[in-house]
Amino acid sequence: MKDTIVSLLTLAALSFPGCNSSTPENGTDTAYVADIQAWHQNRIERLKSEDGWLNLAGLYWLEQGNHTFGSDPSNDIVFPEGKAAKFLGTFLRKDSVVSVRINSNVDVTCNGERIREAPIFDGSQENRTVLKHRTLSWFVIERGSRLAIRLRDLDNPALANFKGIEMYPIDSKWNVKAQLKPYEPPKTISVPTVLGTIREQPSPGRLEFKIDDHRYSLDAISEESDGRLFIIFADKTTGGETYGGGRFLYADKLDGEEQTYSLDFNKAYNPPCAFSAFSTCPLPPDQNKLPVAITAGEKKYDHE
Repeated sequence: MKDTIVSLLTLAALSFPGCNSSTPENGTDTAYVADIQAWHQNRIERLKSEDGWLNLAGLYWLEQGNHTFGSDPSNDIVFPEGKAAKFLGTFLRKDSVVSVRINSNVDVTCNGERIREAPIFDGSQENRTVLKHRTLSWFVIERGSRLAIRLRDLDNPALANFKGIEMYPIDSKWNVKAQLKPYEPPKTISVPTVLGTIREQPSPGRLEFKIDDHRYSLDAISEESDGRLFIIFADKTTGGETYGGGRFLYADKLDGEEQTYSLDFNKAYNPPCAFSAFSTCPLPPDQNKLPVAITAGEKKYDHE
């Protein structure tokens, strides 16, 4: 039964654009190949989902005060032409609170109900309010002291044009063990962003590992409740075969091995900014720029 499931996963992954052949000549185990391909296929489906990055259609920064919005060019915030009514309403930002007033002649819903006036952001991302109009949806995001309207379009051309992401051949040599060297006392690391800002992120320590008998390390970020560690890194392929803003990777703690993690570069993936100009990505800190080519994981996304 187990062999049958592995075979089905392998066939399913092979049928999806962007996947490589299932049996590399490097001798990598077939079950391991199937696992990576299934992971990649799941990632593709998340990108295409309603909450995925491929449907981002706009990012509009909110200053204090009123902002009219709709598809007419005379609005303060102009939604894509043909996607929305010309004059939808007005956003009001007062300090860190955002509310909305919807014009009486248009249909905008929240949780399936039409609204006319309501608060949509109170300074807490946990209380996110999503508004919908035709194929569009939008909500407020917070980046430091800045607030913006993030717009999604379920009929975004980027979805129709998406053909998958090319990957390097799967090779188990890139699945390495890494030892966490904790920072004592705990510290934060400075992470730059595409917005030109710096995020201070908590780091439990650096992950030390070997590739071809050479030692390397990456600063990890603590952000997952399941015990995983998050890494933003660049390498010698960055800006060439892989995305110029680096790649992301999660490290999983190995059972029964204290402070030991699996660092599988076959699961290195592109950040949201590789797919949309309307995302706000972190970039690799200087200490996470590896002096080696990591020829594993996702390659640069081809927008064409």
